[in-house]
Amino acid sequence: MNETLVTSDLKPNILKTETQHTDTNIPFYKPIAKEVEVFEQAYKNKIPVLLKGPTGTGKTRFVEFMTHQLEKNLITISCHEETSSTDLIGRYIIKGAETVWIDGPLTKAVKAGNIIYLDEIAEARPDVIVAIHSLTDHRKELYIDKLGETIKAHPDFMLVASFNPGYQKGFKELKPSTRQRFIALAFNYPNEKDEAEILINETQIDISTAKKLVSIANKIRNLTELGLTETVSTRLLVDAAKLIHSGLGKRLAVRVAVVEPLTDDTEITDALADLCDLMI
Repeated sequence: MNETLVTSDLKPNILKTETQHTDTNIPFYKPIAKEVEVFEQAYKNKIPVLLKGPTGTGKTRFVEFMTHQLEKNLITISCHEETSSTDLIGRYIIKGAETVWIDGPLTKAVKAGNIIYLDEIAEARPDVIVAIHSLTDHRKELYIDKLGETIKAHPDFMLVASFNPGYQKGFKELKPSTRQRFIALAFNYPNEKDEAEILINETQIDISTAKKLVSIANKIRNLTELGLTETVSTRLLVDAAKLIHSGLGKRLAVRVAVVEPLTDDTEITDALADLCDLMI
Protein backbone atom coordinates (compact mmCIF):
# COMPACT_ATOMS: atom_id res chain seq x y z
CA MET A 1 0.00 0.00 0.00
CA ASN A 2 1.03 3.63 -0.29
CA GLU A 3 3.06 4.63 2.74
CA THR A 4 2.52 8.17 4.00
CA LEU A 5 5.03 9.60 6.44
CA VAL A 6 4.42 12.75 8.45
CA THR A 7 7.78 14.34 9.16
CA SER A 8 8.92 17.22 11.30
CA ASP A 9 12.65 17.55 10.59
CA LEU A 10 12.22 21.26 10.00
CA LYS A 11 9.93 23.58 11.95
CA PRO A 12 6.78 22.34 13.70
CA ASN A 13 4.67 24.85 11.76
CA ILE A 14 5.09 23.05 8.44
CA LEU A 15 3.26 19.83 7.67
CA LYS A 16 4.89 17.65 5.07
CA THR A 17 3.76 14.30 3.76
CA GLU A 18 5.78 12.02 1.53
CA THR A 19 3.89 9.42 -0.47
CA GLN A 20 5.96 6.67 -2.01
CA HIS A 21 4.58 5.09 -5.16
CA THR A 22 3.63 1.40 -5.04
CA ASP A 23 1.49 -0.74 -7.30
CA THR A 24 -1.42 -1.23 -4.90
CA ASN A 25 -4.05 0.96 -3.31
CA ILE A 26 -4.57 3.15 -6.37
CA PRO A 27 -6.24 6.43 -5.34
CA PHE A 28 -9.73 6.68 -6.85
CA TYR A 29 -10.21 9.69 -9.07
CA LYS A 30 -13.07 10.39 -11.47
CA PRO A 31 -11.79 12.39 -14.48
CA ILE A 32 -14.16 15.23 -15.29
CA ALA A 33 -12.68 16.71 -18.45
CA LYS A 34 -9.20 16.38 -20.00
CA GLU A 35 -7.24 17.09 -16.81
CA VAL A 36 -5.41 13.74 -16.85
CA GLU A 37 -4.19 14.28 -20.41
CA VAL A 38 -3.17 17.88 -19.65
CA PHE A 39 -1.21 16.85 -16.56
CA GLU A 40 0.59 14.06 -18.44
CA GLN A 41 1.67 16.48 -21.16
CA ALA A 42 2.71 19.08 -18.58
CA TYR A 43 4.87 16.47 -16.85
CA LYS A 44 6.40 15.42 -20.16
CA ASN A 45 7.31 19.05 -20.91
CA LYS A 46 8.19 19.88 -17.29
CA ILE A 47 5.72 22.74 -17.13
CA PRO A 48 4.50 23.72 -13.61
CA VAL A 49 0.78 23.17 -13.00
CA LEU A 50 -1.57 25.35 -10.95
CA LEU A 51 -4.80 23.77 -9.72
CA LYS A 52 -7.46 26.33 -8.86
CA GLY A 53 -10.87 25.79 -7.38
CA PRO A 54 -12.99 25.60 -4.22
CA THR A 55 -12.11 23.52 -1.19
CA GLY A 56 -12.93 19.83 -1.45
CA THR A 57 -13.25 19.59 -5.24
CA GLY A 58 -10.57 16.91 -5.65
CA LYS A 59 -7.39 18.91 -6.29
CA THR A 60 -5.26 16.97 -3.81
CA ARG A 61 -6.75 13.62 -4.80
CA PHE A 62 -6.02 14.44 -8.44
CA VAL A 63 -2.35 15.07 -7.67
CA GLU A 64 -2.15 11.79 -5.72
CA PHE A 65 -3.79 9.95 -8.60
CA MET A 66 -1.50 11.44 -11.23
CA THR A 67 1.58 10.75 -9.13
CA HIS A 68 0.54 7.11 -8.99
CA GLN A 69 -0.14 7.05 -12.73
CA LEU A 70 3.31 8.46 -13.44
CA GLU A 71 4.93 6.13 -10.88
CA LYS A 72 6.58 9.01 -9.03
CA ASN A 73 6.96 9.93 -5.37
CA LEU A 74 4.98 12.88 -4.06
CA ILE A 75 5.89 15.45 -1.42
CA THR A 76 2.93 17.53 -0.25
CA ILE A 77 3.33 20.80 1.65
CA SER A 78 0.27 22.31 3.32
CA CYS A 79 1.06 26.02 3.08
CA HIS A 80 -0.12 28.57 5.64
CA GLU A 81 0.67 32.13 6.64
CA GLU A 82 3.92 31.16 8.39
CA THR A 83 5.30 28.90 5.65
CA SER A 84 8.59 30.46 4.56
CA SER A 85 11.24 29.74 1.93
CA THR A 86 13.50 28.47 4.71
CA ASP A 87 10.89 25.83 5.59
CA LEU A 88 10.97 24.61 2.00
CA ILE A 89 14.64 25.01 1.08
CA GLY A 90 16.37 24.02 4.33
CA ARG A 91 18.32 25.37 7.27
CA TYR A 92 21.30 24.84 9.51
CA ILE A 93 20.65 22.96 12.74
CA ILE A 94 22.89 22.26 15.71
CA LYS A 95 23.59 18.55 16.05
CA GLY A 96 25.82 17.78 18.99
CA ALA A 97 28.90 19.95 18.63
CA GLU A 98 28.35 20.51 14.91
CA THR A 99 26.27 22.80 12.75
CA VAL A 100 24.66 20.69 10.05
CA TRP A 101 22.71 21.71 6.97
CA ILE A 102 19.35 19.97 6.52
CA ASP A 103 17.67 20.02 3.11
CA GLY A 104 14.04 21.11 3.10
CA PRO A 105 11.32 19.26 1.18
CA LEU A 106 11.63 21.44 -1.92
CA THR A 107 15.38 20.88 -2.13
CA LYS A 108 14.90 17.14 -1.64
CA ALA A 109 12.32 17.05 -4.43
CA VAL A 110 14.55 19.05 -6.78
CA LYS A 111 17.47 16.69 -6.19
CA ALA A 112 15.53 13.42 -6.29
CA GLY A 113 13.18 14.23 -9.13
CA ASN A 114 9.99 14.01 -7.09
CA ILE A 115 6.70 15.80 -7.67
CA ILE A 116 6.17 18.50 -5.04
CA TYR A 117 2.69 19.83 -4.34
CA LEU A 118 2.33 23.21 -2.64
CA ASP A 119 -1.25 23.15 -1.40
CA GLU A 120 -2.82 26.62 -0.93
CA ILE A 121 0.32 28.36 -2.13
CA ALA A 122 -1.26 31.83 -1.83
CA GLU A 123 -1.31 31.34 1.95
CA ALA A 124 2.49 31.11 2.13
CA ARG A 125 4.79 34.06 2.77
CA PRO A 126 5.95 36.08 -0.29
CA ASP A 127 9.50 34.73 -0.07
CA VAL A 128 8.17 31.28 -1.03
CA ILE A 129 7.00 32.69 -4.37
CA VAL A 130 10.42 34.29 -4.90
CA ALA A 131 12.16 31.00 -4.08
CA ILE A 132 10.27 29.00 -6.72
CA HIS A 133 10.62 31.55 -9.54
CA SER A 134 13.73 29.98 -11.03
CA LEU A 135 12.05 26.56 -10.90
CA THR A 136 9.05 27.77 -12.89
CA ASP A 137 10.86 29.14 -15.94
CA HIS A 138 13.46 27.92 -18.43
CA ARG A 139 16.20 27.78 -15.76
CA LYS A 140 14.65 24.91 -13.75
CA GLU A 141 17.04 25.51 -10.88
CA LEU A 142 16.93 26.30 -7.18
CA TYR A 143 19.22 28.85 -5.59
CA ILE A 144 20.14 28.25 -1.94
CA ASP A 145 21.44 31.57 -0.71
CA LYS A 146 22.60 30.27 2.68
CA LEU A 147 24.91 27.81 0.93
CA GLY A 148 25.70 30.01 -2.06
CA GLU A 149 24.71 27.09 -4.30
CA THR A 150 22.49 26.66 -7.31
CA ILE A 151 20.97 23.22 -7.86
CA LYS A 152 19.79 22.16 -11.29
CA ALA A 153 16.47 20.35 -11.03
CA HIS A 154 16.44 16.61 -11.68
CA PRO A 155 14.88 15.87 -15.11
CA ASP A 156 11.88 14.22 -13.42
CA PHE A 157 11.16 17.08 -10.99
CA MET A 158 7.76 18.73 -11.25
CA LEU A 159 6.14 21.57 -9.33
CA VAL A 160 2.39 21.59 -8.71
CA ALA A 161 0.54 24.21 -6.68
CA SER A 162 -3.07 24.93 -5.76
CA PHE A 163 -5.15 27.78 -4.47
CA ASN A 164 -8.77 28.68 -3.86
CA PRO A 165 -9.61 31.88 -5.81
CA GLY A 166 -12.97 32.35 -4.08
CA TYR A 167 -11.56 32.06 -0.59
CA GLN A 168 -8.53 34.22 -1.31
CA LYS A 169 -10.49 37.01 -3.00
CA GLY A 170 -9.90 40.29 -1.21
CA PHE A 171 -7.32 38.69 1.06
CA LYS A 172 -4.41 36.96 -0.63
CA GLU A 173 -4.14 36.57 -4.37
CA LEU A 174 -1.43 35.22 -6.63
CA LYS A 175 0.18 37.95 -8.68
CA PRO A 176 -0.39 37.74 -12.44
CA SER A 177 3.37 37.42 -12.92
CA THR A 178 3.32 34.31 -10.72
CA ARG A 179 0.18 32.79 -12.25
CA GLN A 180 1.68 33.07 -15.71
CA ARG A 181 4.54 30.81 -14.73
CA PHE A 182 2.08 27.89 -14.58
CA ILE A 183 -0.45 26.28 -16.81
CA ALA A 184 -3.75 26.16 -14.92
CA LEU A 185 -6.48 23.58 -14.42
CA ALA A 186 -9.82 24.74 -13.02
CA PHE A 187 -11.64 22.44 -10.59
CA ASN A 188 -15.25 22.71 -9.59
CA TYR A 189 -17.97 20.50 -8.17
CA PRO A 190 -18.79 17.48 -10.36
CA ASN A 191 -22.16 17.06 -12.03
CA GLU A 192 -24.73 15.04 -10.07
CA LYS A 193 -24.02 11.72 -11.79
CA ASP A 194 -20.25 11.96 -11.37
CA GLU A 195 -20.48 13.15 -7.77
CA ALA A 196 -22.78 10.26 -6.84
CA GLU A 197 -20.33 7.85 -8.47
CA ILE A 198 -17.50 9.35 -6.42
CA LEU A 199 -19.44 8.83 -3.18
CA ILE A 200 -20.24 5.23 -4.07
CA ASN A 201 -16.62 4.43 -4.95
CA GLU A 202 -15.24 6.20 -1.88
CA THR A 203 -17.66 4.82 0.70
CA GLN A 204 -19.63 1.89 -0.84
CA ILE A 205 -22.84 3.69 0.10
CA ASP A 206 -26.01 2.73 -1.77
CA ILE A 207 -26.89 4.67 -4.89
CA SER A 208 -30.16 6.05 -3.48
CA THR A 209 -28.47 7.67 -0.50
CA ALA A 210 -25.61 8.92 -2.67
CA LYS A 211 -28.08 10.69 -4.95
CA LYS A 212 -29.87 12.26 -1.97
CA LEU A 213 -26.59 13.58 -0.56
CA VAL A 214 -25.67 15.09 -3.91
CA SER A 215 -29.11 16.71 -4.17
CA ILE A 216 -28.64 18.24 -0.71
CA ALA A 217 -25.24 19.60 -1.73
CA ASN A 218 -26.56 21.17 -4.92
CA LYS A 219 -29.49 22.72 -3.08
CA ILE A 220 -27.17 24.37 -0.54
CA ARG A 221 -24.71 25.44 -3.23
CA ASN A 222 -27.50 27.36 -4.93
CA LEU A 223 -28.46 29.21 -1.73
CA THR A 224 -26.08 32.07 -2.47
CA GLU A 225 -28.12 34.47 -0.33
CA LEU A 226 -26.82 32.77 2.83
CA GLY A 227 -23.41 34.36 2.29
CA LEU A 228 -21.47 31.23 3.25
CA THR A 229 -17.68 31.58 2.98
CA GLU A 230 -17.50 28.03 1.66
CA THR A 231 -20.27 25.80 0.41
CA VAL A 232 -20.74 22.03 0.48
CA SER A 233 -17.67 20.28 -0.89
CA THR A 234 -17.49 16.75 -2.24
CA ARG A 235 -15.19 16.02 0.69
CA LEU A 236 -17.98 16.82 3.16
CA LEU A 237 -20.34 14.54 1.28
CA VAL A 238 -17.80 11.72 1.46
CA ASP A 239 -17.56 12.19 5.22
CA ALA A 240 -21.35 12.07 5.56
CA ALA A 241 -21.56 8.98 3.38
CA LYS A 242 -18.89 7.20 5.46
CA LEU A 243 -20.80 7.93 8.66
CA ILE A 244 -24.07 6.70 7.18
CA HIS A 245 -22.46 3.56 5.74
CA SER A 246 -20.93 2.70 9.12
CA GLY A 247 -24.31 2.98 10.85
CA LEU A 248 -24.89 6.57 11.98
CA GLY A 249 -28.38 7.93 11.36
CA LYS A 250 -28.71 9.77 8.07
CA ARG A 251 -30.03 13.04 9.47
CA LEU A 252 -27.41 13.18 12.21
CA ALA A 253 -24.63 12.29 9.77
CA VAL A 254 -25.65 15.08 7.41
CA ARG A 255 -25.91 17.57 10.26
CA VAL A 256 -22.44 16.91 11.69
CA ALA A 257 -20.63 16.29 8.40
CA VAL A 258 -22.32 18.77 6.06
CA VAL A 259 -24.27 21.46 7.92
CA GLU A 260 -22.21 22.20 11.04
CA PRO A 261 -18.86 22.64 9.21
CA LEU A 262 -20.36 25.36 6.99
CA THR A 263 -21.26 28.01 9.57
CA ASP A 264 -21.44 28.92 13.25
CA ASP A 265 -24.59 30.99 12.77
CA THR A 266 -27.24 29.06 14.70
CA GLU A 267 -30.15 30.38 12.63
CA ILE A 268 -28.53 29.37 9.36
CA THR A 269 -27.48 26.04 10.85
CA ASP A 270 -31.01 25.25 12.00
CA ALA A 271 -32.50 26.30 8.66
CA LEU A 272 -30.04 24.14 6.73
CA ALA A 273 -30.62 21.21 9.08
CA ASP A 274 -34.37 21.43 8.55
CA LEU A 275 -33.85 21.53 4.78
CA CYS A 276 -31.55 18.50 4.88
CA ASP A 277 -33.91 16.54 7.13
CA LEU A 278 -36.65 16.93 4.53
CA MET A 279 -34.38 15.87 1.67
CA ILE A 280 -32.64 12.89 3.25
